[in-house]
Amino acid sequence: MIEQLLQYDKELFLFLNGLGTETWDGFWMFMTATRNSAPLYLLLLYLIYRNFGWKGTAVILVSIALLITCTDQLSNFFKYGVGRLRPCHDPEVSGAMRLVKSYCGGQFGYFSAHAANSFGPAIFFTVMFRNKVKYISWVLLLWACIVAYSRIYIGVHYPLDVVSGALVGSLFGWLWAKLAIFAFQKTEV
Repeated sequence: MIEQLLQYDKELFLFLNGLGTETWDGFWMFMTATRNSAPLYLLLLYLIYRNFGWKGTAVILVSIALLITCTDQLSNFFKYGVGRLRPCHDPEVSGAMRLVKSYCGGQFGYFSAHAANSFGPAIFFTVMFRNKVKYISWVLLLWACIVAYSRIYIGVHYPLDVVSGALVGSLFGWLWAKLAIFAFQKTEV
């Protein structure tokens, strides 16, 4: 059963990765680079301060730092614990795929830290800004989906790596948002 699922995952990867063209490579490389999300992060910082003040901003920034640390380290734990090769290191698919990046990255890819680290904050801020900032959740979820898909497009993660990372990031984003809300309630007393 697991072997069949992994085979479907490889086939889906080859299909999705094969849809890429040189025309779109630059866009997807731009989207996969974390530093290129800086304008979004600056907008979020402004919205945090505007809606929560200095004390709330401090709580949220600490929460986000802990959220990213958790998802990132858990991703590393799983990558080495599971030991699933990235597509670009997998001899079964590496000859048939497009590697858009100039290098493949680490040997193992389960689960995608990029997916976890984009869905975590997206869900976190969706919870935090509920009823405060209109449409921000749609922008953040679209951004997270694009970042996550970019990992398949450029050839460094299987779809299952990305979906698993998105689920883990979403779970931790929700959890850290609830903890931040609890911290707000404690600081208001």
